[in-house]
Amino acid sequence: MTGQGLEGFYRGGRRVLSRCEIRVGGREPLAVQARMASADRARFVGTLRTSPQAGPDPDVVVERNRFADGTERITLHNAAPRPVRLPVEVVLGTDLADLGSIASGTAGPELPASVCGSGLRWSSPTGNASVTAEPPPSDALASAGLLRWELDLPPGGSRSVELRVRPDGAGPVRAVGRAATSPLAAASAEGDDPGVSALLRTSIEDLQALLLRDSANPADTHLAAGAPWRCGLAPADALVAARMALPLGTGLAAGTLRILARTQLTGPGPQSGMIPGPRRDAGPYLPPQCTGTEATLLFPVLLAEARRWGLGEQETEELLPAAERCLTWLRTTVGDSTYLGDPHPGGPIRCETQAHAHRAALLGAELLDACGRTGGAALREWAQALRPAFREDFWLDDRGGGRPAAARAPDGRPVPHLGASAVHLLDTGLLGGGTVAPGLLDKVQTEKLARLLGSPVMDSGWGLRGLGAKEPGFNPFGHRAGAVRIQETALAVAGLAAAGYEKEASSLLRGVLEAAESFAHRLPEMYAGEQRTEGSAPLPHPAACRPAATPAGAGILLLTTLAGIRPDAPAGTVTLRPVRSAPLGEVGFTGLRVAGAPFSVRVSRLGLVMVEEAADGLQLGA
Repeated sequence: MTGQGLEGFYRGGRRVLSRCEIRVGGREPLAVQARMASADRARFVGTLRTSPQAGPDPDVVVERNRFADGTERITLHNAAPRPVRLPVEVVLGTDLADLGSIASGTAGPELPASVCGSGLRWSSPTGNASVTAEPPPSDALASAGLLRWELDLPPGGSRSVELRVRPDGAGPVRAVGRAATSPLAAASAEGDDPGVSALLRTSIEDLQALLLRDSANPADTHLAAGAPWRCGLAPADALVAARMALPLGTGLAAGTLRILARTQLTGPGPQSGMIPGPRRDAGPYLPPQCTGTEATLLFPVLLAEARRWGLGEQETEELLPAAERCLTWLRTTVGDSTYLGDPHPGGPIRCETQAHAHRAALLGAELLDACGRTGGAALREWAQALRPAFREDFWLDDRGGGRPAAARAPDGRPVPHLGASAVHLLDTGLLGGGTVAPGLLDKVQTEKLARLLGSPVMDSGWGLRGLGAKEPGFNPFGHRAGAVRIQETALAVAGLAAAGYEKEASSLLRGVLEAAESFAHRLPEMYAGEQRTEGSAPLPHPAACRPAATPAGAGILLLTTLAGIRPDAPAGTVTLRPVRSAPLGEVGFTGLRVAGAPFSVRVSRLGLVMVEEAADGLQLGA
């Protein structure tokens, strides 16, 4: 780490170490490899020649293993036939800058260090940080931020130095997902395409690495949005990822819902019932949107679908009052209007928000009915009235057959650009008996949207662009203006497959799976939406979180879509709607969870599905 750009160790939204440079024998090792070894460990390897007589071959290997908990282990391996004595120097520095300053390029200079115990310490008005070393250094020079050792390495021997960085007063980070209480099932996959196994394994590993405990209620866990920028709770992201991960069990969904229920706004006022969330950039055509609106609408959806996957009756009943408050907020906010508008006055009426609200109304109505609560009829009535109005007001006819508007401005004018937010129109949700809820589009409009999503304008060859390539303002690196976002691509694959457009779904699925190879199957939240060409590779986005919750959850959804698992645990049934074209050949899953029991399923090269393990008494249908 040189202290340039975004480099550093982060903790609690602050960079506690920005520079960690190594010199061995007065020289920096020659870097030969850097890779992510797991979701929470990076490995760097360099080499040295210790004498001119050693010939062209290096005889000392320097290995650095950097862990997300703030530990770095530096190991020197001596391959020479003689013992060597090597001076090792580590130069450290930090600015203790917050994430906002670093992201905007306004972080200040490095702070002066002081010697503290077996390492160095830095102080600022906003906090303190220290690095301790084991074994303690033989020399420590605060003015240069330098720690120094003299290491003796016998022939074939190794010596290690371990550095630990943390803010003052902070305890060690413990990965929840490594514990026996992880809410995620240890599922696995195999198939004709080796990427299937690797993507599922890595996606689960990423989810485990991002698990955080609620400090006040340690039994409840949720997912951090992503490293390094969003290591805390982002309500909408946590709900989306938990929903995508339902094939791994309902434990994560239950914990996430309980945590967010405790943040729900209550009391009088127009925001009563909302799940608070920050504003998020919405691209070049629309003002920032409220993720609290999305989270509030996702809450009853996740509870309803978790119940279908096997969430227990008692847990459902405990969470139902919070879901009712979300649905009451929806009906109260809509009032006598047809559409759910932005919570900020003068905001647009977004297409994406109507899709979320329509799904919440239908799935929420079924949830209320099943639990003996009132209010379901009014929600269905509003959703039924919304559909024809939306098809009239949000569909724009053009020479290509038409497209949905991204939004309607406050004066009623449509915002016509084509973007990935349209995929939410295909994500209608799961109802009872293995059926999917009706959508806002009619059959003809759904077909036209499917063709658009499968065209080169939207399908980059590596996944779905956030904005159509022909739209003004398209930027392949724009995180809402053209970059491939894995979450939307996975929703598109699942929605297209459910609607019967397997050709388009398969193309997007294969694109993401092949792009995943370039990222060692650890998908970032986004990468550049450049058009794929022969021999090319996807370009990483410099500000993408990796690992991140939604792409890890998307990896689960992308693959399990191939089997088309639609459970209804309360009814004791599971319906299977596999992708008949079998775009990845034969694929099998073991260790998934349906109705609280292991569930294993296989899809043949002919698109035929066979259940190999399921809960006792679970009726199967296809």
